[in-house]
Amino acid sequence: MEIKRLEAAIEAILFTMGDSVEITQIAKAIGQDKNTTEKIIHNLMDTYQQEGRGIQIIELEDSYQLCTKKEYYEYLIRIAMQPKKPALTDVMLETLSIIAYKQPVTKAEIEKIRGVKCDHAVNKLVEYNLVKELGRLDAPGRPILFGTTEEFLRTFGVQGIEELPVLDPVKLADFKAEAEEEIQLKLDV
Repeated sequence: MEIKRLEAAIEAILFTMGDSVEITQIAKAIGQDKNTTEKIIHNLMDTYQQEGRGIQIIELEDSYQLCTKKEYYEYLIRIAMQPKKPALTDVMLETLSIIAYKQPVTKAEIEKIRGVKCDHAVNKLVEYNLVKELGRLDAPGRPILFGTTEEFLRTFGVQGIEELPVLDPVKLADFKAEAEEEIQLKLDV
């Protein structure tokens, strides 16, 4: 069973590092001598080959690297060609944080806090499944109420909105003072 644990440790090292890793570093990390480590790696290489796995360990001088087998490149190209989720912009993050902390919230309330239109940011957040419509406010015009989704919780690693960080009251007062000062400067211009 010790061999399986050492193999798993080597796999974890090579996977995490991505690039080639010198045999002496691997041996030191797993607490074995160079020869024993090389034997374990070569056994892993044989196992991958015998089982027809999509990965392989290659030897580069005194280093080893975990990589994909050439015959599977076409699959990697297909996946790489698929569009990726773009990163959230500062505007989107600001809008998302307002929704997360104030939900359920309308676009008008978000715009009041931000001081600018938020249609594009809210629409993108809905598109990325981080925000959803929760219903409508019982008020004139029946504006849509927005809140966060399960995808938001997964993305930010929280189980519920109650786990979101709480602002320090002193910092909150500083933020409010800064915002009021900024508004006053805009009014004076």
